[in-house]
Amino acid sequence: MRVHIGSDHAGFDLKNFLVAELGSAGHDVVDHGPAQLDPQDDYPVFCIPAAVAVVADPGSLGVVIGGSGNGEQIAANKVRGVRSALAYNTETAQLARLHNDANVVAVGARMHTEAEALELVTLFLSTSFSGEERHARRIQMLGDYERTHEVPKPATE
Repeated sequence: MRVHIGSDHAGFDLKNFLVAELGSAGHDVVDHGPAQLDPQDDYPVFCIPAAVAVVADPGSLGVVIGGSGNGEQIAANKVRGVRSALAYNTETAQLARLHNDANVVAVGARMHTEAEALELVTLFLSTSFSGEERHARRIQMLGDYERTHEVPKPATE
């Protein structure tokens, strides 16, 4: 699977670790940077291109990494067609795919060891969307809102 990955300075070392580990596991990893550690860099510069690439590359998934993962998730979610979820334990990593069909996972490098982060990302990448009607309906509502900016109406109206 192709995996687009981007980080900021706080996620730099974890990004490099994940690039190597995911590549060794057979994934086609595209590193959107940064290429070198710069304590003053800005996560949108690297996380938005990773998210854009996921949307442009059907079937691929993305990983964005920062200190907490929060800002990186927010940046990725600014890209139309991205559903980025912050994974803070194995359950949220799996449910992001299973229920939300997330196509980008955000991980906090300061929140997890390398082994924990690898487990979260590996679980995210290996989990498929359940396809359950209730989840598909909700994702459709989000996509409709993204296109039209019309607030979804309850089914009872």
